[in-house]
Amino acid sequence: MRTLWIKNASAVVTCDSRDTVLENTGILIRDGAIAYMGPEAQPADEILDATGCIVYPGLINTHHHLYQTFSRNLPQVQNLELFDWLRALYEIWKNLDSETIYHSTVVGAGELLKNGCTTVFDHHYVFPGGQSGALLDAQFAAAEALGVRMYASRGSMDLSKKDGGLPPDSVVQTVDEILRDCRAAVEKFHDPSPLSMRMVALAPCSPFSVSSELLRQSALLARDLGVRLHTHLCETKDEERYVLEKYGKRPLAYMEDLGWVGPDVWYAHGIHFNDEELQLLADTGAGVAHCPISNMKLSSGVCRVPEMLKLGVPVGLAVDGSASNDGSNLLEELRAAFLLHRLHSSDRAPSGYDWLKIATRGSARLLGREDIGSLEPGKAGDLFLIRRDRLELVGADLDVKSMLGTVGLKGPVDATVVNGRVVVKDGRLTGLDEEKAVREARSCVRAYLVR
Repeated sequence: MRTLWIKNASAVVTCDSRDTVLENTGILIRDGAIAYMGPEAQPADEILDATGCIVYPGLINTHHHLYQTFSRNLPQVQNLELFDWLRALYEIWKNLDSETIYHSTVVGAGELLKNGCTTVFDHHYVFPGGQSGALLDAQFAAAEALGVRMYASRGSMDLSKKDGGLPPDSVVQTVDEILRDCRAAVEKFHDPSPLSMRMVALAPCSPFSVSSELLRQSALLARDLGVRLHTHLCETKDEERYVLEKYGKRPLAYMEDLGWVGPDVWYAHGIHFNDEELQLLADTGAGVAHCPISNMKLSSGVCRVPEMLKLGVPVGLAVDGSASNDGSNLLEELRAAFLLHRLHSSDRAPSGYDWLKIATRGSARLLGREDIGSLEPGKAGDLFLIRRDRLELVGADLDVKSMLGTVGLKGPVDATVVNGRVVVKDGRLTGLDEEKAVREARSCVRAYLVR
């Protein structure tokens, strides 16, 4: 039995159903789950002093492409929109291997941890030469070294340039190969038990890089295996035109015909839904991973989050791929979302605290998890700490619930805890040697980009 006592927290923002904020309290985590919250000191194997700190639930990232960490900030793609951006970058991504996946996961997920994110969903869909097992092995190995809660996907593409898609031939597979690898990935890696540290979803890439048959068969297989479904949808007007011209339907109607609606489905982006489609999402429980910085950088548009929330559509927060964001910082995403929607929707926009709940409770709902997303007895011991006495927070902590949206945080958090394990302390990763990780990753980037 492993225990951690977090003592003397100045404030604990629980994000529970009552929006409780506890003051001058402690949190006992036993075997990964919160066992007690209150002022009375508890014996424990390890003590984390939270004196003068605000404690928040761990943030949950609902859509990422960690492999893109090693192709960010490239000058040749800075001013491109999605389709041209993808065509250019596929020529780099076709050279991925397990070493690149390992180190890019360490860098991307490590940055997320240092900024308060404790659960990462990664949408990986580029498997050069069909390297499914090796790449997922590398990703879970990196996650284990870091101590992050990992939710991976066995993504897929079966339409290359010759079939009217965007990717090169070397990164697509046949439907039969993909389904075989999907089943193997779920059987090997997916752990559906409470407090699970590793789970798998099936995630064909997008309507313009996969066939109708792959989408249909993936939905059937996912439900047979009891796992969730994820894909990009309604990200750009180019995608909308592509689906209309090829299939004679709007993207959501096309996906509905293939079995891709329901509470086990969530889409990345979801920018260009009309009113009727938003109602369909609400009626079926299909959700949306909102990626504001990526959407701004690629000029994709503004997701209709205020309307989604009003209708009850499940909404979570995400950073998207590092190459369409150029960072892996969900705290930054949280504040960007607050500002973007204040600009776009004024008083109809979610508040700073609303965005914190979207990044925690909302994201947990999107991933189908009831064991993460808030700080309460029985829930996972996933949280982060911020010292109140930072110079940049003077006068900012009068409303600790809204602060991360309205003011934000500059620099890493002071500590991050995942499943009762301290994985960031004093702003540094504890699971590995950061300096060594940087050296190895920089060497890997150079070799990868010249291939």
